[in-house]
Amino acid sequence: MAKVTIDGIEIEVPDGTTILQAARMIGPEVAPPTMCYYSKLKNSGGYCRSCLVEVTKGSEKDPRPMPKLVASCRTAVMDGMVVGNTTSKKVIEARASVVEFLLLNHPLDCPVCDQAGECHLQDLSYEHGNYKTRTEFERRTFEKLDIGQNIQLHMTRCILCYRCVKVAEQITDGRVHGVMNRGDLSEISTYVTEAIDNDFSGNMIDVCPVGALTDKTFRFKSRVWFTKPVDAHRDCDKCSGKVVLWYKGDDVLRVTGRKDQWGEVEEFICNTCRFDKKQTSDWTIEGVREINRHSVISANKYTKLVKPKEFTLNDIKAITE
Repeated sequence: MAKVTIDGIEIEVPDGTTILQAARMIGPEVAPPTMCYYSKLKNSGGYCRSCLVEVTKGSEKDPRPMPKLVASCRTAVMDGMVVGNTTSKKVIEARASVVEFLLLNHPLDCPVCDQAGECHLQDLSYEHGNYKTRTEFERRTFEKLDIGQNIQLHMTRCILCYRCVKVAEQITDGRVHGVMNRGDLSEISTYVTEAIDNDFSGNMIDVCPVGALTDKTFRFKSRVWFTKPVDAHRDCDKCSGKVVLWYKGDDVLRVTGRKDQWGEVEEFICNTCRFDKKQTSDWTIEGVREINRHSVISANKYTKLVKPKEFTLNDIKAITE
């Protein structure tokens, strides 16, 4: 076991735990933001640099501070380590620069993007970014591509977090897409003449932190905050069958996996549940979904209602007198 102090809060964690994992054990108030790390996907993280932290004390054995900011998702804790996240001026400035870098080529099309309202890049830029950019160069653009029957790729919005690549590698029966080219020319694409077509390809939509991969069956149907998320399940021979149904009126507009407070899917679901089962009769409804992330989606969604006290005329007179 190792004791680590993050933003003045000490916690004891198993050896091998990363700084990010330790911070999440403490709570969201000290946990660094992430755009590429995904706890359900092996070897994810280390790409976006949004989780940088300052290690002011390496360990009890070697108390020297680390010379540079480190990626908390890739750095293991050591006994006696002291870490600064929200309390570090260096981290705050560096994170603002990371946000600026991620937005260099990202289009300002939030008003028409289906990811608006549940976009992690929106949260990151609002909470940690600068209010303006210093770049004067033209943003790179790409044509929209249908990379499968139900998935559209809008590469202009992509931040190259590699999550969709990890999903294809680890939970599907064959990856046919990846990162092509190098440097500023890098892009997510399928191999020539190939299309993404397997039973779990839809999970790439759920793990994408921006609007680069979208559900073609849901595009432009509704703003997400106008929908009502409901937990539901069904007997499925391919996956757990535990999903979130997004209603508008009596219509199921989309089906997604259930996400935890970090915005990560708890259990990946199959394409049959996601795309083919959009009738209420297909599901057993459990109740209104409680949205854990700080999101506009949770507005006007109430799971626990308390009936207000009914005042009589005498009570009103007593209050006014």
